[in-house]
Amino acid sequence: MAPEHRGEDQREMPYWYNVDTKQVETDENRSQNANVMGPYDTQEEAAAALETAARRTAEWDEEDREWEERGAQE
Repeated sequence: MAPEHRGEDQREMPYWYNVDTKQVETDENRSQNANVMGPYDTQEEAAAALETAARRTAEWDEEDREWEERGAQE
């Protein structure tokens, strides 16, 4: 079914963040997979993709440090 004919119960079209153009894209105008991050549920989430990725990376790095410290104490 074409996106313009979606029913009320179906999800909206996902959004993507293009790391090359720094623009939010939809399924209709999405670039190659190597150039985009996503999918995201909203335009706002897609626009914040780099900040979200940086925050998550920092959180994972901290978890790794804590894991390594626990291993060193055993």
